[in-house]
Amino acid sequence: MDSVRPNKPVSPDEQAGRWDAAYAQRGVEGVSWYQPVPAVSLELIDALGVLRTAAVIDVGGGASVLADNLVRRGFSDVTVLDIAGSALDASRQRIGAHANVSFVQADLLAWRPSRRYDLWHDRAVYHFLVTDEDRETYARTLRKALIPGGAVILATFAADGPATCSGLPVRRHSIDDLGEILGGTFDRLQARREEHITPRGSIQPFTWVAGRIRPR
Repeated sequence: MDSVRPNKPVSPDEQAGRWDAAYAQRGVEGVSWYQPVPAVSLELIDALGVLRTAAVIDVGGGASVLADNLVRRGFSDVTVLDIAGSALDASRQRIGAHANVSFVQADLLAWRPSRRYDLWHDRAVYHFLVTDEDRETYARTLRKALIPGGAVILATFAADGPATCSGLPVRRHSIDDLGEILGGTFDRLQARREEHITPRGSIQPFTWVAGRIRPR
């Protein structure tokens, strides 16, 4: 949730500070994107047939419990990328040092992958990208980070979802919108709508797509 920049240029420290403040004010289980069980993510990972030996990256994963669930399911190569150090620290402490989970603190749009992954998972990062330039940078980074034929799970606010999140503007997406950014080599295998209930009881409609990028 926390791995991108606000629309106006700010320093990486300011970016991290914004999200660290959100966790400090509301707590890990009080932020609007918190979910106790990442049910849709796990269902789509199963639907894509992602192997337990696959290299998985959860961009903007922060304090999400997806990594915990993957470890319990036997996944052995999980990376969580986020700009908020406090969110990563919360996950690191919760999961423990015994699990094979890597934590990377970085701004996703400035990040340069040093390896490739079998699955790219993004729940609620992409909708913060409100300019064409940032969305194009995201798509290039995704393709650089994935192996040929790699899997993608992408979720954003739906067309009738919130217009802002944590004081920042967002861009809402339909299923077709998300397919366009992934390009003509994206084979969509699953798509669905989810109505996420926030810790305060608000409903946030999400659009999800899942599929694979065909080798060029």
